Amino acid sequence: MSGFSPEWLALREPVDHRSRDAALAGKVAAALAGKDPVRITDLGCGAGSNLRALAPLLGADQDWMLVDHDARLLKAARERLRAWADEARNEGDALHLKTSGRAIRVSFRQADLVTGLDAVLDRPADLVTAAALFDLVSDEWIAHFVAALAARGLPLFTVLTYDGVESRSPSHPADAAVFAAFHAHQATDKGFGAAAGPRAGTVMAETFAAQGYAVMTASTPWRLAAPQDALLMRALSEGIASAVRETGRVAEDALASWAATPVETHDVGHIDLWAVPRG
Repeated sequence: MSGFSPEWLALREPVDHRSRDAALAGKVAAALAGKDPVRITDLGCGAGSNLRALAPLLGADQDWMLVDHDARLLKAARERLRAWADEARNEGDALHLKTSGRAIRVSFRQADLVTGLDAVLDRPADLVTAAALFDLVSDEWIAHFVAALAARGLPLFTVLTYDGVESRSPSHPADAAVFAAFHAHQATDKGFGAAAGPRAGTVMAETFAAQGYAVMTASTPWRLAAPQDALLMRALSEGIASAVRETGRVAEDALASWAATPVETHDVGHIDLWAVPRG
């Protein structure tokens, strides 16, 4: 999978957290109520943002396994979780946290989700979760993943899957060309085959439904505005421009002008999804 820096993940974490759908997350928490401990497998964990967002909604005793292919992100996750918790101690390779009356055991697993997915899912769990992951993977990988979850009777809660609905204000003459080229780049191989990109939320919902799951979704767009989100908006524009430049679909002078133009708002569409086996 293409890598993401700890710095980028830290920059986006506050808007990620405020953009999640509270009602859908509440349904997840209600479904897991009474599990003692509740066991969660977090795929593509990055620096641990998903745990920090979801753990406060779950029970007093939690057992997490954080999975990522990038060793530096697993290291960053360990460091940031220690800083986030009220108390933290190591026990072997695991991290034991206490925060807001919750005891949270965290293990860390470096794994390739192309070749090692089934081994990761064999770990007993009550929930599989992920954030900003599935737009990076292929339709074929999604089909294998959903079948693997169905075979184990596991639910999935995933948040912030990019859906391609994007706009900036004030507008720029190159907006349409830039976003079209960006979507083309989103469909390139990120390590899992040709990526589903903005189609991922729809592909996920349809694939789970075909496996007999009950599927609930919610629109969870980033609503970015200056000045409070100025740093993130600048980084986002630079990242989009870099991706578009790789496609060669937009003239360099138009792309440079687009990237350099200050904007007051930037909306980025996402979808949260909760899929539960029926019965």
